Amino acid sequence: MKYTILLLLNLWGPATAIDCEDVDGSLKQIDVSNGQVFGVNDEGNIYTRYMDSWVQIPGALIHVTVGPAGVWGVNKNYNIYKLVGGYWVQVQGLLKQIDAGGAQYISGANMNDDIFCLNRQPAASVRDGSGLPWVNIAGKLKHYACGPYSCWGVNSIDDIYFRYDVTVDGCQGSKWQQIPGKLSMIEVGTDGSVYGVNSLGDVYYREGITASNPIGTSWTQVAVCGGKIKYASYDLGKLWLITDDGKILKCKVV
Repeated sequence: MKYTILLLLNLWGPATAIDCEDVDGSLKQIDVSNGQVFGVNDEGNIYTRYMDSWVQIPGALIHVTVGPAGVWGVNKNYNIYKLVGGYWVQVQGLLKQIDAGGAQYISGANMNDDIFCLNRQPAASVRDGSGLPWVNIAGKLKHYACGPYSCWGVNSIDDIYFRYDVTVDGCQGSKWQQIPGKLSMIEVGTDGSVYGVNSLGDVYYREGITASNPIGTSWTQVAVCGGKIKYASYDLGKLWLITDDGKILKCKVV
């Protein structure tokens, strides 16, 4: 089944239609990057998209991520895993949410909303369960995600924050700036694009993001017909959405 999504260019301007279609299956969380799609369902089963089918991967996770730093996930006990050679390898640390979308570094938040990141070299060198030099970033967030230009996060009351001066070899950054708006989750694409979902199930896109202006300029609502959205992830011109009842939508962004 196909749907129409209206991308509201501004409060007074015309709307641009984007085609969306149902994807088989049911998920509670999804992450897409580098042409790959991974997700987990309510039972903790892990899936990846191969051609037009879902392939189950052994293991059980509550959150999975794919990006330049590889495929990572966390389970119901907040243990952290990296997919190495087709097997999940547990690594040191505890997180409830994890993101591999940065420039080969890892970021995420733990069960106390403490923020952590792992620089490129140790993230890439994981081969066994040995300890890792996680970097604790000042502040509190429930969701923290990075891309090629920047890192973004949301806290427990849905305030939005941008992290300055995150680099390939320095994931800690320098300072926070609060961004107007409210979001319950936020994701950064491999091209630097930023999408988020608020507590009402509305989807937003950050306008004006470039390498020279990674903070962007404003939020544009993506009005979705057919249900409230709880999760969004973007890659290679496709916006993947999960509705509040677990339905999967794939939308073509032009």
